[in-house]
Amino acid sequence: MTILVHPQEMSVTEAAQRGVAGLVTEAEQGVDVVVTRHRRPVAAVIAYHRLEELSKAAEDLRDLALVLARKVTDTGERTALDDVLRAYGHTRESLAALPDE
Repeated sequence: MTILVHPQEMSVTEAAQRGVAGLVTEAEQGVDVVVTRHRRPVAAVIAYHRLEELSKAAEDLRDLALVLARKVTDTGERTALDDVLRAYGHTRESLAALPDE
């Protein structure tokens, strides 16, 4: 999946002349628009469903990076819950006795 599919480039001036309604119509039709200032990209107008796709892809990549980092650094050593509780001065019973708030 590419981030922008054959984006149409236009200057800020051209985008202003086209107007928000024109840019939105193009985005709805699947046209990705990159707005430039002095030939440098400064903004993009894309369909909302593409934004959702990109957000989901970014979330998936973060999850994948976390899984890979854990896989690489996992020594296989595990600590029992009771040992952790004891290290912090608690037991399962002392936690159960705490008031619910």
